[in-house]
Amino acid sequence: MRAEVLVVCVSLTLCCAFVCAGEDGKGTQLSKGRVQLREARGLVKHWRRGEEGEATMSDEPAEVVEEERTKPKKKKTPEEIEAARAKKAAEKEAKAKKQKAPKPTKKPKPPKPTKKPKAPKPTKKSKAPKPTKKPKATTTVQPDTERPTVAEEEEKLLVELDWDTLFRPVTPGHESKEPVEPGREDVPGGYPDKKEVTTTEAIMYIPEETTAPFIGPWYEEYDYADLAIKKQEEEEERARKEKAEKAERLRKQWEEEEEERLKQISVPAEPKKCPPLGLESHRVEDDQLLASSQSHHGFTAQRGRLNMQGSDNEDDLYGGAWCAEPEETNHWFEVDARREVEFSGIITQGRNSEQLEDFVSSYYVAFSNDSRDWTVLHDGYAEWLFYGNVDKDTPVMNQLSTPVVARYIRILPQSWNGSLCLRAEILACQLPSSHRSENEVNPSDDLDYRHHNYKEMRQMMKVINEECPNITRIYNIGKSSQGLKMYAMEISDHPGEHETGEPEFRYTAGLHGNEALGRELLLLLMQFLCKEYNDDNPRVRRLVDGVRIHLVPSLNPDAYELAYEMGSEMGNWALGHWTEEGYDIFQNFPDLNSILWGAEDRGWVPRIVPNHHIPLPENVNGSLGIETKSIISWMERNPFVLGANLQGGEKMVTYPFDMQRPPVSLTDSRRWRTNAEMNEETWARIQRQNEGALRETPDDAMFRWLAMSYAHSHLTMTETYRGSCHGDDVTGGQGIANRASWKPVVGSMNDFSYLHTNCFELSIFLGCDKFPHESELPLEWENNREALLAFIEQVHRGIKGVVRDMEGNPLPNATVSVEGIRHDVKTAAGGDYWRLLNPGEFRVTAKADGYTPQTRLCMVGYDSGATSCSFTLAKSNWDRIKQIMALNGKRPIRLVTKSSVKPTLATVEVTSAAGTESHANAQTMERLRRLRLMRLRRLRLQRMRAGRGTTAATTTTTTTTTPTTTRETERTTSWYDSWFPVDSWSTENPFDSINFDSAPTQDYPFEYTID
Repeated sequence: MRAEVLVVCVSLTLCCAFVCAGEDGKGTQLSKGRVQLREARGLVKHWRRGEEGEATMSDEPAEVVEEERTKPKKKKTPEEIEAARAKKAAEKEAKAKKQKAPKPTKKPKPPKPTKKPKAPKPTKKSKAPKPTKKPKATTTVQPDTERPTVAEEEEKLLVELDWDTLFRPVTPGHESKEPVEPGREDVPGGYPDKKEVTTTEAIMYIPEETTAPFIGPWYEEYDYADLAIKKQEEEEERARKEKAEKAERLRKQWEEEEEERLKQISVPAEPKKCPPLGLESHRVEDDQLLASSQSHHGFTAQRGRLNMQGSDNEDDLYGGAWCAEPEETNHWFEVDARREVEFSGIITQGRNSEQLEDFVSSYYVAFSNDSRDWTVLHDGYAEWLFYGNVDKDTPVMNQLSTPVVARYIRILPQSWNGSLCLRAEILACQLPSSHRSENEVNPSDDLDYRHHNYKEMRQMMKVINEECPNITRIYNIGKSSQGLKMYAMEISDHPGEHETGEPEFRYTAGLHGNEALGRELLLLLMQFLCKEYNDDNPRVRRLVDGVRIHLVPSLNPDAYELAYEMGSEMGNWALGHWTEEGYDIFQNFPDLNSILWGAEDRGWVPRIVPNHHIPLPENVNGSLGIETKSIISWMERNPFVLGANLQGGEKMVTYPFDMQRPPVSLTDSRRWRTNAEMNEETWARIQRQNEGALRETPDDAMFRWLAMSYAHSHLTMTETYRGSCHGDDVTGGQGIANRASWKPVVGSMNDFSYLHTNCFELSIFLGCDKFPHESELPLEWENNREALLAFIEQVHRGIKGVVRDMEGNPLPNATVSVEGIRHDVKTAAGGDYWRLLNPGEFRVTAKADGYTPQTRLCMVGYDSGATSCSFTLAKSNWDRIKQIMALNGKRPIRLVTKSSVKPTLATVEVTSAAGTESHANAQTMERLRRLRLMRLRRLRLQRMRAGRGTTAATTTTTTTTTPTTTRETERTTSWYDSWFPVDSWSTENPFDSINFDSAPTQDYPFEYTID
């Protein structure tokens, strides 16, 4: 019976083996891809469940597992099962002993940076075996807290999906239980709902037999071990990324902070801008400047001011900079601010010299509060070395990154070119204090105190015109070489028209572009006159209603733009001085002085060459600039009476002549034959000219008064105790000087205006600093405001009037001459004239072509306002006289009464009128006439020396006497005297030598002398 049962079992087993072999072939094909994938990893991992839910991992080669799966299953006896089990246990023990190193795959044991408590492998070193791994050599391992959780979840999922029944082995006709390996109760693919122990072969066979079609896709899709590892890897990757991002974030933050720190170090904050302390403008006194030494007497510390100009002769008393003694080793230049200030910068410049290039190229700066303990400026690493000049003329500014509060500052030169010479300016801000500084000014006028470029100036003038349209007018006098318009503003009660009897006045500025103070003062004057006129200021009302004022702030706009671009204190002495074409406008006018003086030496004045309104020389336009031509045309269009041009670089007022007359030799002069022919005053004057002294104008007294009216109205111009800006005081403490005695120039604007027009023009030098800082403009306005107004009021000093004919028509271009002053003026188009005179009595004569001259006695008082002195001229018989003179060869004739005519003279007259006398008789009569004139003049000179006021002139050829007065005979100068070698200032009636038989004409008064 037992044998039959064994046969049946064997047959059933064989049948099952054949059936499983067929299905195993299909399963093998389905699992080939999985086997190959696991072969790439090198190991196949099998999870097994124990009784207590323990999980172990089997790392066996994929080929071995595959062979076990493909091997046909046969029924084994219990002895064979026990033997196989023992053999397998022995192999595992041997294998566990050999494999002390970690498993080949690194994925089951990756390092866990998160260090979670559930991580099975907390160590990051995959190759270092841990002591806890040694029990894995046995069949059982220590229980893991995480793996039972995965098994339970797997069982739960299988139950929910009803997949637990799919893993039961289908064995027809056999319901007996196979022996189970001890400790292996739960096997994947077995019966999860039964607590039975199966053998190892059953573990490999049952899943392949029952779940072969389902293991492939389910295992790959729900491989929880790989999922956990992948999750762990993702967490590690995320941790690494977070750590890398944090490191990158910290690195960027550090780079930004470092960049900001470097930026703050390399690019310091904007330095504080402070005005100059006042070395150039002489607000800093001489006793505030000290130095370690000086090379010569003329190169003291007081010469170390910015833009200081040396004397023409460099060996003279004054040099163009402070120069140190070369033998010294410790050099310094010290400035005392007299109070604590904020020093913010230093401007340095080399020596003013024509031949030498001396300048400081580097220096230190030290500060002190007591002048004993000095602290050298430090930049954080070492003493701060400042780089100075590279030439002698261009200023170089070095600003401090942080202002230093101190009272004293020293410049310590370290290297220099040539000799150690220095000119400097210190930039400093005043500290807030209750004590008012002498340089602080609170302006009383609400004006725009700043520098204006070309566009801003034009806008400012436009705003003023809009505020005061009834008294202002903007026009231009021409264009510069660059096409910029030279704008002018007219301020009058009737702008745009010349009112009869109203004088015209002009202020001009900006002849040199770098002299900006005059430009700004005129803009401030425009604002002041407009505001005060609207506020009913009585003084301003009188000025505007009584004077036609012309203000031209910029005659050289091209050069000013160049100087404005460089800014205050940074332009040198010459930058912007000339026009774009290279002309100095002030010295670019025609030289009329030489024409006048040459004519005087030849005795041609005023007969051939007038002493006023001297015409321009021919072909003079080629040497004139565009700006100069425009100014000349503007002068000729308007009958200016008084004017001034505002300049800079000195502080004084200069008056003509600006050109010095060359010495006059007595032997070359045709005017003087013997010393007895001139009075003592004239002789002394000629001696001064021979010695090279100044050349005075005929109106020298008037010019001195005009200059003093400005200088003494100025608040500081007469403070000359410390000398001038660049040397000794040349004004004698008065603030005025004759330009020819100071710095003579040829072709000046002042001389041209005096000799070519009626205008008396002066030059006003406003200060030592040509281009002052904006902060100094309020102070300069306060210093010059009263002087600007007082000078305009001088236009009413003297006489004024209108020259008309008998019918009341005005006579333009009539000549008005004053006795004793050899300079005449002309009437304007309306017949009105103005003659500036000092108080006194004057005999004034008005003359016009075709009219009889008229003389009046005019009084000029000390009261304000000009004295009215008008003239009415009657027509004369000049046409008939010219015809008679043409018949006599344009020779002089003398008209006498009929009773005094001798027969011989009548014969001469008839013969001359008829033209039938021979040439020999004419020469004889001419010789006799000239002899008579010479005798008369000698007699007159003798009587003048004797001091007799009235004489009776008696001729040898006449029987009658004609009483005359010396005053009347000397009141004019005949235009024909140059024909005879006699004294040019002796006068004689031109009709003394010829008598006429005919009765005198009734329309001509013989008492007048005809010029």
